[in-house]
Amino acid sequence: MQSQTVQHKEGGFVTLAGAGPGDPELITLKLQRRLQEADIIISDRLVHPDIISRHAKTGIPVILAGKQGYNAQSYTREEVAALIVREALQGKRVLRLKGGDVAFFSNVLDELEGLVQHEIPFEIIPGITAASGFSAYTGIPLTARGYAQGVRFIAFNPTQAYDECTWRSMGSGNETLVIYMAARNIGLLAKGLMQYEADPRRPVAVIEQASTPAQQLHLSTLGQCAVDFSGKTFSSPSLVIIGEVLRLGERFRWFEGGSGVSVFRELGE
Repeated sequence: MQSQTVQHKEGGFVTLAGAGPGDPELITLKLQRRLQEADIIISDRLVHPDIISRHAKTGIPVILAGKQGYNAQSYTREEVAALIVREALQGKRVLRLKGGDVAFFSNVLDELEGLVQHEIPFEIIPGITAASGFSAYTGIPLTARGYAQGVRFIAFNPTQAYDECTWRSMGSGNETLVIYMAARNIGLLAKGLMQYEADPRRPVAVIEQASTPAQQLHLSTLGQCAVDFSGKTFSSPSLVIIGEVLRLGERFRWFEGGSGVSVFRELGE
């Protein structure tokens, strides 16, 4: 059944949509329709520009309002939320584009609270999050039978105090860890895991800009990643994956990207 145009009140309507991990073809049909209907687009900085240029109406305003970590000059979450409300209250169909999926570490809470507070109708369109996009484009199944009993999604903040129980559960080795916002502090992450008996031979990968021509895969282990990645600046978006499933990547790799694969360390048995 064909998707219908959403009816909105005089006060406007907001679509919160995930734009996928990088490849501009990894968007939903519903998002493609909303791009054609929007009066204004408020986009994160990591959304591929081709998504807008290919599908949005010509001449509509596009505001790049992405929050960038460690950059005090970028928009704050509060500023973005206020911007969305302001445009919607003018009666516009506002499309808020976020990289990956809107529900995975995307700071959507402030935006939702602002919309509810001002009684602005909205919808949420899911997208392919970095975890599934990055694993697919590197040929790494996150929950391969015999390699992982599950997968855990984590946002790592080095200033956050994890208790011993949390560190031990993360380092147990029977789950794949997919860690957002950790590439900059991967040495601290590895140190915390090994402090509570995580196996230093456990594989670690940093994946940069997956699903795009600039994709890079960097392999190491918990015990060696601080050395292997010393002085390395990873391009955003980057994702850290830890677990035995990384041993499958070489066998099932299908997408090389324009820059190929950088392997710092061979993964032994």
